[in-house]
Amino acid sequence: MEEKIYKITLGDGTEISNLKLNGNNFISTEKIEESVFADNCSPVTISDGTTETVHPNMELVQIVEQVPGEYWFVLRDISEEEFARTKMQSDIAYIAMMSNVEL
Repeated sequence: MEEKIYKITLGDGTEISNLKLNGNNFISTEKIEESVFADNCSPVTISDGTTETVHPNMELVQIVEQVPGEYWFVLRDISEEEFARTKMQSDIAYIAMMSNVEL
């Protein structure tokens, strides 16, 4: 069986190509910086050359150099509930700041 090669397209159009998949770890032979994912995971499109899946909200869990020259990284979906809770907390903090109220 031939191993699939994956491509990830981030929110700003940045493409990370020639990825292998092991469990939920994507494996790249090129170094990938965490900054590439910062505020850039909405949406994320993952393609295996045949199927394309769009994830509306994701976040980077980790990037590690598992073995020399192999960079393993994990992305996770953010649920609608978690996204709504985070937005609500942000809205409350903003209103408190604008009202000069300490939380």
